[in-house]
Amino acid sequence: MLALTLLVAAATAACPQNLASGLETPTTARQLVTVEAKVERTTYANLRTWRRNGRCWVTAGGPYTARLGRNGLSSNRREGDGTTPTGTYRIGRTMYGNEPNPGVRFQYRRLRCGDWWDEDPSSPSYNTFQHVRCGTKPAFAGGSEGMWQQPRPYPFLAVIEYNTSPVIPWKGSGIFLHSQTGGPTIGCVSLRRGELRGVLRWLDPAHAPLIAIGTTKQLRS
Repeated sequence: MLALTLLVAAATAACPQNLASGLETPTTARQLVTVEAKVERTTYANLRTWRRNGRCWVTAGGPYTARLGRNGLSSNRREGDGTTPTGTYRIGRTMYGNEPNPGVRFQYRRLRCGDWWDEDPSSPSYNTFQHVRCGTKPAFAGGSEGMWQQPRPYPFLAVIEYNTSPVIPWKGSGIFLHSQTGGPTIGCVSLRRGELRGVLRWLDPAHAPLIAIGTTKQLRS
């Protein structure tokens, strides 16, 4: 009986050697998205999804070809520098889109006139979703985005919680997982529309999903 117990324990302890297993993640996270680029100065990466099976991470989907910021990756992103931030982040509790809910498990807001993402570093609501009356100029300026005016990249999207707690001025804002438009992003991660829909449907807030972004060296070290 003791031998059987030890055998089961050994089998449980032996997790597959994969990208996800080498990352430090809280045990509360049961879903993980990895965005792995070969080098920092690239606009391409492989995106994979993983689910926790016991103590181990196992493949759930991918790899999918993702696009990154026009200036690649950065561990010290600044507002407007065109880079995608490296690190591990939570998925925001609300997903957004210009199209009807594609079947996501998260709270979903269909975008409408007056829906903005505040990207003004001097604004007290910097790096947050804001709604103002349709046709009204918002108090914030900078590169703030009228999200309802972007149907091509934002048919539906997830918010990557970069620079959200605390929010630091000029550290960067509006980092999303959104749909590809044929080129690099200005700092987000993008997927082909069908693949994006599948990933967003798969993500479950009850599983505390995380997204880890970096080079192969950063993610595998």
